[in-house]
Amino acid sequence: MRHFDYARAESPQQAIAAHGSDRDAAFLAGGTTLLDLVKLDVMQPQTVVDINGVDLTTIERLDDGRLRIGAMVTNTTLARDARVVEDYAVLSQALLAGASTQLRNKATTGGNIMQRVRCPYFRDGVSACNKRDPGSGCAAIGGVNRSVHAVLGTSDSCIATHPSDMCVAMAAIGATVEVQGPEGTREIDFGDFHLLPGDTPAREHALEPGELITHVILEAPIHGSRSAYLKLRDRQSYQFALASSAVIVRMDGNTIREARVAMGGVGTKPWRAPEVEAALKGKAASEAVFADAAKLAFENAIAYAHNGYKIPLGQQAIVRNLSDLTAA
Repeated sequence: MRHFDYARAESPQQAIAAHGSDRDAAFLAGGTTLLDLVKLDVMQPQTVVDINGVDLTTIERLDDGRLRIGAMVTNTTLARDARVVEDYAVLSQALLAGASTQLRNKATTGGNIMQRVRCPYFRDGVSACNKRDPGSGCAAIGGVNRSVHAVLGTSDSCIATHPSDMCVAMAAIGATVEVQGPEGTREIDFGDFHLLPGDTPAREHALEPGELITHVILEAPIHGSRSAYLKLRDRQSYQFALASSAVIVRMDGNTIREARVAMGGVGTKPWRAPEVEAALKGKAASEAVFADAAKLAFENAIAYAHNGYKIPLGQQAIVRNLSDLTAA
């Protein structure tokens, strides 16, 4: 049996003090990822800081129209919030497409952002995995890499996809992550929060040791826009995306005035596609325009032995979503 220290915090300050700058400490919120990985012996925290007593459960509209979400807001609460359903349908749909009802009731906004990869070579505890054991190699590159392995943002060190649906929607919306740590508070642009694997895949995010996510602030909704999340997977429930798209569009008649596009299931981080957005702006909506734009997202894609199908599938996730949103 592996022993660890346990502390319960009632405020961000207490949580940060209990965690310190120890890279072997972990914050416990819903536990839907942490407890799994501890049981598998993949994560081995020496200290677990329970933050369920920290009051970070509010959702509030800011004066500038942005939406500020506490890190301890559950996925169920966020998905059902009237402001999210009305102004950020893409986020509500993404949350409801993930996991199961029971898990959504426990999983938190901050924890979902910190969700770790589902690569079986990372989780089995014995295979070569640079994310779990830096310098050991990546068994996925030469192994079975069909479903939870990426074609965008990969490196010779890691090809695991980021698993979150929620984060794909937030990437499309645009957001800021508020964090608090030993050195004070700071904000991180959502697009910069998750890191590409490069040659240091064990570092997955921009948090410094001891920093705690306290809030996520969504950009103000685009007036007159429509949005949706489309998730393509092997089965329709409790399955991670093979490819997904989060799309927001603002139309003027049949002309696309503004578009935001992000993808899941195909990248090593939640993948925003600015090249697709630029190609759509000012164009008349048509399947041919959508198809040409979607191809741009995968110009730098690298297919591995079993996941090359994700390139056309990812393109279709964008085309189908745009087609549905722009249909008269």
